Amino acid sequence: MKERDKYLKIVEWSDEDKCYVGSVPGWLGKCCHGKNEIDVYTELSTIVDEWIKIYSEEGLKRPNPTNKDYSGKFLLRIGPDLHKEIALKALNSGESLNNFVVKKLKSVVSR
Repeated sequence: MKERDKYLKIVEWSDEDKCYVGSVPGWLGKCCHGKNEIDVYTELSTIVDEWIKIYSEEGLKRPNPTNKDYSGKFLLRIGPDLHKEIALKALNSGESLNNFVVKKLKSVVSR
């Protein structure tokens, strides 16, 4: 595995820019663009390699890796009032709290 493979690299179409743009979430914002998705990914990989080299040469700590497996679990602190309100909405809809919240999160993410 190459060091760059530890970082999630995103190439997506930008309606605003009318081209593909590449970024590394949590580290590098939109840092390259082009008309060909594969070319943008290749350029993005090169950019990540260059930043890894710079960080190493300057003794800087790189951001934590983002290309990893996720367990599907996370702890969320929301406060007792909001917890109660969400739990009541879940009860009223006949769903478990977990299913209710997962559906809500999916609807927000898919917008």
